[in-house]
Amino acid sequence: MMKITFTAEFKSVFFGIKDNLLKKRILKQIEKIRANSEVGKPMRYGRKGIRELYVKPFRLSYEFFKELDCIYILKLYHKKKQ
Repeated sequence: MMKITFTAEFKSVFFGIKDNLLKKRILKQIEKIRANSEVGKPMRYGRKGIRELYVKPFRLSYEFFKELDCIYILKLYHKKKQ
């Protein structure tokens, strides 16, 4: 099973969310990433290697390294601030 590491930027946004149902949906998507690390949409150009999943109204940005068996959850940002 892949190890998941969260950035401080992700943690600050996640713990600022007051809606518990939204938090559960985000955690469910993280488990989906753990099960299949290629589930997210691959980014291009300057963000190559990063993938994103949409958890309404947020985007969950992550990067995975097969050789290290590790997933880094990078950002959780509002879609309007894209």
